[in-house]
Amino acid sequence: MNTETTEQAIRKQIADNPVLIYMKGSPERPQCGFSAQSTQILMACGERFSYIDILTNPDIRATLPEISEWPTFPQLFVAGELVGGCDIITEMYESGELQPMIKQASASHAD
Repeated sequence: MNTETTEQAIRKQIADNPVLIYMKGSPERPQCGFSAQSTQILMACGERFSYIDILTNPDIRATLPEISEWPTFPQLFVAGELVGGCDIITEMYESGELQPMIKQASASHAD
């Protein structure tokens, strides 16, 4: 990955994107049920979000769990902080916690 390390690239992606999900596949073509459910929830929140397909980025897939200290995918980051995986995303959405968090992160990064 150019001159920067994979870890530097991941940290930059997290810093540069207010709502970022590392997932298997894409929101339009998720490659696992957990990624599908997580992106459907993010779409339901109504804010733009970015994604990284870990299946096409094996270096990121191998390195991210060390950085985030979270072993599984998907992994959702909001405002630079790890929210969690599919179960946590679902719980936070159902309790109403996720929507304002995403809205606030998106608003603070608005162009």
